[in-house]
Amino acid sequence: MLDIVRIPALSDNYIWLVHEPVSGETVVVDPAEAEPVLAEAEKRGWTISQIWNTHWHPDHTGGNTAVKAATGATITGPAAEAAKIPTLDRQVAEGDRVTIGTIEGVVLETPAHTAGHISIHLPDAKVAFVGDTLFAMGCGRLFEGDAAQMFANMQRLAALPEETAVYCAHEYTLSNGRFALSVDPDNAALVKRMETVEAARAADEATVPTTIGAERATNPFMRASSAEALAALRAAKDSFRG
Repeated sequence: MLDIVRIPALSDNYIWLVHEPVSGETVVVDPAEAEPVLAEAEKRGWTISQIWNTHWHPDHTGGNTAVKAATGATITGPAAEAAKIPTLDRQVAEGDRVTIGTIEGVVLETPAHTAGHISIHLPDAKVAFVGDTLFAMGCGRLFEGDAAQMFANMQRLAALPEETAVYCAHEYTLSNGRFALSVDPDNAALVKRMETVEAARAADEATVPTTIGAERATNPFMRASSAEALAALRAAKDSFRG
């Protein structure tokens, strides 16, 4: 239904290039920088028509201007962060729709990492782009929000179908998994998953996308019983050196 290409950028970012083959439309999600995006699209013969930003941080918006200049792409992002993303053409909020070809996505407000962070769920494609809200076995730091918000985000994302593919924006899985094992060492699914992750990283292979089902089983933040429990986990992860 969609062709989704992972583009490594900066030190540990992933940019997602999303192509709908029937319409030929192509979207870039969170372009940290422009050059690798434009090169990948050219190599594949894809024409970029949209950019979707999940939040304002420069490692998610740094390529906006150059990609737009090269392609004329329309840039969509969170209305609550419009002042920090001056390149936006369209501002969206909770419940708004985005489309790529005939495939529709719904905007979910998922604040905590930043005050206006959004995620985009494409239910028919069984895909979610979550920026820095949810990671493989982790969650984003609470830079502009609080644990209650992140707990609500985790509960909301956990309610998506378990087969939903989750496209986050960083390769943090190994360190996240080591922390997860430190707080949930008897989780057999987590132990098994970490064996796979360690082998993948040793071979310099990516570990994302993940799935909602995998996160339900192994992500301590998604498995937290309360906002207070998540806050304690987040504080522990912030100082974890495993």
